Amino acid sequence: MPETHTAYTDTDRLIRALDAAEATPGAATLRARSYQLLRLPPDATVVDVGCGAGRAVAELAERGARAIGADLDPAMLAAARSRFPGIDVRAADAADLPLRDGDVHGYRADKVYHMLPEPTVALAEARRVLAPGGRIVLLGQDWDTVVIDSDRPELTRRIVHARADTIPHPRIARSHGNLLLDAGFHDVGVEVHTAVFSDATALPLIAGHAEAARRTGAISDEQAEAWIREQNGRAAAGRLMIAIPFFLAAATR
Repeated sequence: MPETHTAYTDTDRLIRALDAAEATPGAATLRARSYQLLRLPPDATVVDVGCGAGRAVAELAERGARAIGADLDPAMLAAARSRFPGIDVRAADAADLPLRDGDVHGYRADKVYHMLPEPTVALAEARRVLAPGGRIVLLGQDWDTVVIDSDRPELTRRIVHARADTIPHPRIARSHGNLLLDAGFHDVGVEVHTAVFSDATALPLIAGHAEAARRTGAISDEQAEAWIREQNGRAAAGRLMIAIPFFLAAATR
């Protein structure tokens, strides 16, 4: 059973990384802002698509919503049920939600659309399940504009772009507003929030970028090692600086 063990180890590692990121004050503030933009009436039904380990589903339920989580990863769903007993999470594809037409008052997707094979199909499904006047909120980072301070700016640009190129839709977050307009939503608004990381908690992100760039052949093993070494040194000296723009788009059905 080594494959199963490895899969769960990877999921556990991902959950720990998500927990660390979601626990930062900036992340909590951004989630709260996304809930506010849903404009949910009391006891409203909301679906969180790509719910992962369930934190947003639990927080929305705490705010009085009838929250439903949807995710395709069975390990994530199991983690969500274990961590937040009693929440409603379901195995479902963003393009085929187990909901009737107009079933929900709110739809939320956080760091999801960049990985979807057909984002426009998912948006059509969002429009189907939302009641007239319901609200949709899309949140995601722009992978192509990650800012990392370095003594090797050209190498850093190459690493950032190589990492972005491994993602199906790395720049989709900057297009969230226009995608919502194209899908027939109105009252569209877009906000940009910048997450800044300056300590060692961001080093796994650094390592992931370097590994992706090395794996694609954009940089050599030696360049990856040297760049990671520089960033580790910056973290140890309190000089690490990473800034990531997050686009928050909201609209009305």
